[in-house]
Amino acid sequence: MRLFTTAVVLSAMSMLTPRVAAAQNRGSVDLISGFSLNQGTSLVGGNSFSSGMNFAGQVGVNLTPGFEVIGEVGRIGNVLPSYTSALLSFSPYDIQASALYAEGGVKALLAPRATVSPYVESTAGVARMNLRIGGISATDADLLNLGLGLVSRTSPLASVGGGVMVRSGRMTFDVGYRYKKIFARDLVSSLIGVGQSLNSQQVTFGVGFRF
Repeated sequence: MRLFTTAVVLSAMSMLTPRVAAAQNRGSVDLISGFSLNQGTSLVGGNSFSSGMNFAGQVGVNLTPGFEVIGEVGRIGNVLPSYTSALLSFSPYDIQASALYAEGGVKALLAPRATVSPYVESTAGVARMNLRIGGISATDADLLNLGLGLVSRTSPLASVGGGVMVRSGRMTFDVGYRYKKIFARDLVSSLIGVGQSLNSQQVTFGVGFRF
């Protein structure tokens, strides 16, 4: 009910805001950053705020007003489930699981010609996880991280999200929420996930250019 009420309020705001007078854009380029809500911290070293940050670049091509095909590449700073992160906070080891990804999908703007517009997006692609373990000797860490790198595999990725975009001329600014899930089935992913899926719940901030 709360999400429905928020969506209604945002849609009403978009209808009341001034309309953008510029001609229909052909596409967009966006830089996106943010942090994972499931970020954890261990007792040794810990996952710093910078290591848990997410970064991405997105390109969109308009199909119809308010409807874009998008492609995106980026890095997820932390894909550990919140339960695993909580357990690791009592561990003497610093375990960090990030992922590089590439994906494509669609984005829909609820008020494409308004100054303020809610949007939703859905994407799918692939991700490769990078697992690092600290808190042990340098030699053991190098050997362990090498072994983990050899068993890492590319896995399917799916994502849904939404937010609010504000236009200022051809520049855009947005804030949103994303949920990304990695469908990994290898042994390492099963162990660090403790039976839970590898995912990232993100608060995102973006700046873009419409062309």
